[in-house]
Parts: sequence; C-alpha cells; structure tokens
Amino acid sequence: MSRSIKSMRRLNEILRMSFCLAALACQSQSAKRQPVDLGVITLQADTEWRASTPGSNMRKAQFTLPRATGDPEDAELIIYYFGAGQGGSVEANLERWYTQFAQPDSSASADKAQVTRETVDGMELTTVDLSGTYIAPVMPGSAESYNKPNFRMLAAVLETSEGPYFFKLVGPEQTLAQSAQSFSQFMKSARKK
Repeated sequence: MSRSIKSMRRLNEILRMSFCLAALACQSQSAKRQPVDLGVITLQADTEWRASTPGSNMRKAQFTLPRATGDPEDAELIIYYFGAGQGGSVEANLERWYTQFAQPDSSASADKAQVTRETVDGMELTTVDLSGTYIAPVMPGSAESYNKPNFRMLAAVLETSEGPYFFKLVGPEQTLAQSAQSFSQFMKSARKK
C-alpha cells in the first residue's frame, strides 16, 4: 500500500474519531441542561441548579445554586414575571438593584456595575453584574435588611412581547464566580414559545 493511501486512511480515522468526540461532547452538554418553561419563553438551566417551589405568586420560578468551597451559603436565583406593562422599566430596575449593594469604599454601586445589552431570539436582554455588601430588604417593604459582605449579583431583564421577565441571582462572590458562565448560558438559551 502506498504512503498516500495509508495517510488518507489515517486521516479518515482521525476525522471519524473527532466527529465521535464532538458528538459525545454535545450529548454531554445537553444532558447537563434541564428545560425551564416560563409560559411565554423557555430556557435551559444547568442540572446542578435545584428548583424549588416559588415563595410567592410574584415569583415565576426559583433555584438554589450550589455554593463554592469555602463560601458560607448557596446562591439563589429568583425569576419574576408580573405581566405585560408591569414590573417597571429596565432602567428603574437597574437603579433599584444598585441600591441593594453598598461598596466598601462608599462609592456609588451604579459606578461599579457592569451592564451589558444584547438581543436573544429577537428579545432585548439587559444584564447587570455587581459586587459588594448585599443590603437589600429581607422582604419587600421590610425595615429589616441583609448585611452580607463579599456578595455578588447577576441580574437580568428579558423583554418579551408579553412583558418583561426579571432574573436575580444573588450569593457569595466565589459561588457566583463559579456560576457566572452557567447563568450566562441560561440567559442566552431563552427562546420564544
């Protein structure tokens, strides 16, 4: 057998193995996702996220994300939906979220926040990333507030034809660092029904 035929067979074998590995990787990726049906939209959540029964009728869904080694607690993702024209504007929600964090240097949280805007399946998605001391009220309207230093929030507003959905992931900084990519994938997986 000539060298060129042997080389072609070897190349074909390598390509076949590459395709098999790619197929296995895709299966592994899809196996690590769980569908989340929110009525107007669907998303794909990481299977490590533990779904729980929403604590109020304002919550469409909620998840617990496992804590990173050394962190004091898990992170919590809450998804809110109030209906068409409800829940306030994107900017009003960003401003409210900024007030839920205090900065160690006493600077304005709005100046520290990283805001991104993009389009996902024809829907506008605005995401904010903010760290500091979490000082949000324990419950809406409550005088009691959290005091959790070294916390981080990844929050988003997804604007659908039926009104905005609000996503708020809060937890210790290291836990959110390990969950940031899966949260981003979750948001980018949003599809209109």
